[in-house]
Amino acid sequence: MANTPFLLRDDQDGIATLTLNRPQTRNALSIDLMEALDTELVSIASDPTTHVVVIAAVGPAFCAGHDMREMRASPTREAYEAVFALCCRLMQRIVSVPKPVIARVHGAASAAGCQLVATCDLAIAGESARFATPGVNIGLFCSTPMVALSRAVGRKAAMEMLLTGEPIDAHRAREIGLVNRVVPDRELDAAVTGLACQIAGKSPLTLAIGKEAFYRQAELDLAAAYALTAKVMTSNMLAHDAEEGIDAFLEKRPPIWTGT
Repeated sequence: MANTPFLLRDDQDGIATLTLNRPQTRNALSIDLMEALDTELVSIASDPTTHVVVIAAVGPAFCAGHDMREMRASPTREAYEAVFALCCRLMQRIVSVPKPVIARVHGAASAAGCQLVATCDLAIAGESARFATPGVNIGLFCSTPMVALSRAVGRKAAMEMLLTGEPIDAHRAREIGLVNRVVPDRELDAAVTGLACQIAGKSPLTLAIGKEAFYRQAELDLAAAYALTAKVMTSNMLAHDAEEGIDAFLEKRPPIWTGT
């Protein structure tokens, strides 16, 4: 396994699929895996041929969280700070990359793995998926996963997961808004590909504008959010793709996007 890449990348039809490839550790987020994910996302951010990102995994689980064996091998404040700083950078990268990011979830998504799902813009889960923030059970509250989780679901649901550490199934995750859709595992690939292709067919410029504005306005009060989005829509209206899209709608023809 020494020469096996921790992360696989496959590009098809404007969709970049990044696959966690540490099945022997249930895809635990080692330093190398987090750095590989971050590096690919940096590359994708400026890649005009990539319109959508899918984060998937091989093996029996999506992601078991941080690699605790690796962390306990260097039990110093400096080592722990470096791991959590890298994790925080990676999660913020997912939010800031100007392409929609979809989580394809099967099996367990625990702790930082649940954080990864909550951070992605969209998530589709197979019926086998289970989600948990179980740190409280081992004396380590899931504080950094809490950031993404509390922004994806309501406070009561988030606090119940955080305080009990109990896993929830895919359907409960859908109920509280942690995932968008739940499908049979055998239909997971088709569902993810279908959603990714649907989004990839939109103007890449419009997707980038919309994603950035979504996260910026979400942290503002109502008046500031409307002030921001009014400016964003004005700038968006002046873009070529908006003019093309509106003209195509009025002329009842498919638009031709240029990304400008």
